[in-house]
Amino acid sequence: MKLAHLLVIGSVFLLPLGAQAQWQWIDKDNKKVFSDQPPPIDIPEKSILRRPSTAKRLNFSTPAAPEGAAKDTPAAAPIAAAKPSGVDKDLEEKARKAEEAEKAKQAAEEQKIAQAKADNCKRAREGKATMDSGIRVARVNAQGEREIMDDDMRAAEQKRLQGVISSDCK
Repeated sequence: MKLAHLLVIGSVFLLPLGAQAQWQWIDKDNKKVFSDQPPPIDIPEKSILRRPSTAKRLNFSTPAAPEGAAKDTPAAAPIAAAKPSGVDKDLEEKARKAEEAEKAKQAAEEQKIAQAKADNCKRAREGKATMDSGIRVARVNAQGEREIMDDDMRAAEQKRLQGVISSDCK
């Protein structure tokens, strides 16, 4: 009973630890701010004192215009809108290679399936020829005993083989 009481008391003391503020920064009035939310965008990186271990702050601000450019000229348009030079080419190359690898994999799989169907067709035709010849055919049953096929078993096997020929021999 004492162990249960200790566990309850321990959990009560550990409960507030999860509610601690994870962000700490200094605002524009030089006051420390504690929050579970990330600071506003206008707070510089150097003013952030503590952050959660997994949090990364995204900066959506646009870069400054070149020094000689006026603000209303096309040259002052955000530089972020321009595509990075090497990144897209690398990404496109990787995507193209992945697509080619996928096509090659599909072609190999289709070839494998076609080979299996051709093999099944060949075996089914050989089996049907054996069944149609009228000779006595024996097969091994589930107990490992050899049994001679009667007319009903032969007809069922011929029907099964004809179904395989119909589906695989196209």
